[in-house]
Amino acid sequence: MRLDRPVGTLLLLWPTLAALVMAADAIPPLSLVLIFTLGTFSMRSAGCVINDYADRNVDGEVKRTKLRPLVTGAIQTQQALGLFAGLVLCSGILILFLNTTTQLLAIGGLALAVTYPFMKRYTHLPQVVLGAAFSWGILMAWSAQDLGVPAEAVLLFIGSLFWIVAYDTEYAMVDRDDDLLVGIKSTAILFGQLDKFMIGTLQTLALGTWFLLGVNLDYQHAFFVGLITIVGLFAYQHHLIADRSREGCFAAFKNNIWVGVVLLVATLAEVTLS
Repeated sequence: MRLDRPVGTLLLLWPTLAALVMAADAIPPLSLVLIFTLGTFSMRSAGCVINDYADRNVDGEVKRTKLRPLVTGAIQTQQALGLFAGLVLCSGILILFLNTTTQLLAIGGLALAVTYPFMKRYTHLPQVVLGAAFSWGILMAWSAQDLGVPAEAVLLFIGSLFWIVAYDTEYAMVDRDDDLLVGIKSTAILFGQLDKFMIGTLQTLALGTWFLLGVNLDYQHAFFVGLITIVGLFAYQHHLIADRSREGCFAAFKNNIWVGVVLLVATLAEVTLS
């Protein structure tokens, strides 16, 4: 469940909370903050479990994953599937408190979460599926406040998708050598020597989409200051991945937690101070 390594959970949580704030144009109801926070933790954990189940026969060949419990035999496959079902059930209970549209969207999010781990065998673009899964809560955040899925929700979703493909490419660069040996596909392998250029392109597209979002929402100052700060964070990530070292690429991936923090804080400042 990776509860001891919350990077993925935080990468999922901060943009989702930012979406709640944007949709409310104020501090969102505490009940929604609680539901979406708990849902983020349960669904990210479920995603980790089904990912390990899907990769159980190849993780032993990858340096970073060779000690995962399904590889070592510390946990059996039936136990993993039971845990996955329990986590999905917990998420299902949470969505009972949301409206029908959001409940239907949640089913789509579950389908993406289950599909992603298996995409690594069939396409070099599993990061796109992950990006859609990780961004799905953004659409639900608007819908949960009886706003449907307006253009602003779609813009935040698209910007988040570009950003996630960029940072998960950084993550995939850590395992690229091992993935080539075991037959796992990724954008890091697809991009090859253009990896840094493509990451920069995706980051630029994310910033451009978020800029359009800010204009659409009639934001004035704080949000755009946040985007400028994110430019600096992206530049720092390119410094970290310059030599494509495992350590540098992993550090760049983790740095994206701060991108999410800035996005949330800038949104909060915009709606509360304007």
